Amino acid sequence: MRRRLSGLGSMAALLALVGLAACAPQGRSPYYGRPAAPLFGGGYAAPQAAPAAKVAVLLPMSGPQAALGPSMLNAATLALFDSGVRGVELVPRDTASSPGGASEAVRAALADGARVVVGPLTGAETASATSQVRSAGVPVLAFTNDVDQGGNGAWVLGITPAQQVRRLLVAAQSAGISRVGLAGPDGPFTRQLTAALRNASREAGLPPPLVVTYPGSASRAQAAGQLASQAGPEGLGLLILGESGSQAREMAAALASAGLAIPPMRIGGHALWAGDATLASEPALAGAWIPGPDPAAHNGFEARYQAAFGERPPRLASTAYDATTAALRSLRGGDPTAPARLPLEEPLQGADGAFRLLPNGQVQRALAVYALSPGAEPQMVDPPVLPGAVGF
Repeated sequence: MRRRLSGLGSMAALLALVGLAACAPQGRSPYYGRPAAPLFGGGYAAPQAAPAAKVAVLLPMSGPQAALGPSMLNAATLALFDSGVRGVELVPRDTASSPGGASEAVRAALADGARVVVGPLTGAETASATSQVRSAGVPVLAFTNDVDQGGNGAWVLGITPAQQVRRLLVAAQSAGISRVGLAGPDGPFTRQLTAALRNASREAGLPPPLVVTYPGSASRAQAAGQLASQAGPEGLGLLILGESGSQAREMAAALASAGLAIPPMRIGGHALWAGDATLASEPALAGAWIPGPDPAAHNGFEARYQAAFGERPPRLASTAYDATTAALRSLRGGDPTAPARLPLEEPLQGADGAFRLLPNGQVQRALAVYALSPGAEPQMVDPPVLPGAVGF
């Protein structure tokens, strides 16, 4: 795919976004009321008075993840409109949903003069892309939530296990909970949760957490018994489950039988639980805490996206919006050939609420805490707060 987007990406999007000018929170489009000119490949671009700074947007426009590509490009275009930034051009590149495709896409983008790279989607694609750009000093704002990809010029924009664990731990402290545990099947996700919980507990001055892992094929009843035995008579105030779907329901149901009553113990989950309405049907998970984005920010993003493009965005579209927002902030100097300067450690406002890029390639996010409610959407019980604020 080779299509340039300057200001807006298609005539339909242009007409829709012009109608949003009165309600966009960050200003009007710099090309409001001006005609668009057709581009090679079928896109449209507003007239440019001078050469534009280029932002490469690496997207899966073909391959197994191709269904996500157009929506994420829409979100990036919406971020350009909302920003009001002039003289910046989005240049989409197809990764073909593969590490090799990401490597080729970023190589072509650098040859075309890209100052900053937005994307790609997965951790493997990010690893391949960053190996191409580090020597060029071009930052990568990737969509993945694989924390191992952050650093050395790359930033991880997906909502990470570490961000989620830290938010749950802060909520637990606010509720007077000091003894925390984690249980989950062996694997990369549980390992990331474990490392995050141990680090966050140490930094918060809490006792070391109790961590129990088990094979994915293990009996959840046996795993719950092992957890109860190690927790002892004192029990736990909060137990974070690294499970999903039926395994999460089975594990939660087994805890009470093993001697860990809910309540007083509270269950914590992860962000994927928000999309699974079946979890709240398990009585042991009623009221379970899950971390998630700022509801006001995300609802506003969804409304603007739907008004512009006639459909609800997929969940990952907000990550593309946030990454593009940060990229646009890095190119405000007016010189299209100048290196990008990311707004490190500055609060930024994205589709999922406030976030902050750290020098080490990690990202802080203002996550809220929700409680599962049978037969209803999860209810917010603790508002979003950006790490670094007072008391967080």
